[in-house]
Amino acid sequence: MQHRCTVAIVDDDDGVRNSLASLIRSLGYEARGYSSAPQFLADHESGDPDCMIADIQMPEMTGDELQAILVASGRRFPMIFMTAFPTALVRERVLAAGACAFIEKPAESDTIAHHLALAVTHRRA
Repeated sequence: MQHRCTVAIVDDDDGVRNSLASLIRSLGYEARGYSSAPQFLADHESGDPDCMIADIQMPEMTGDELQAILVASGRRFPMIFMTAFPTALVRERVLAAGACAFIEKPAESDTIAHHLALAVTHRRA
């Protein structure tokens, strides 16, 4: 049996999280949703995903703060960041820390699918 890639979605907006989960499942991946970065970090049972799609602007902890914690603790997997409030500084910071993509919201399904396929391919390589 072939492993189905798991994609973690970390976004405080229920609508965005549910829409992304639906898209991800339609592409043949498993989706796990988290309403915050601390909720993702507290999930010790699921193991690391094959890829993570995270919002930048979230209460409690931003997506780039989440990335910094994951990288510092040695948890490395492809990360895609999305935001409705893109800045060059945040874009440069997350990409320099190893993010696969920085996407502006609202994003087209094809754009998300493209970056997700690249991230998963990169993970397998």
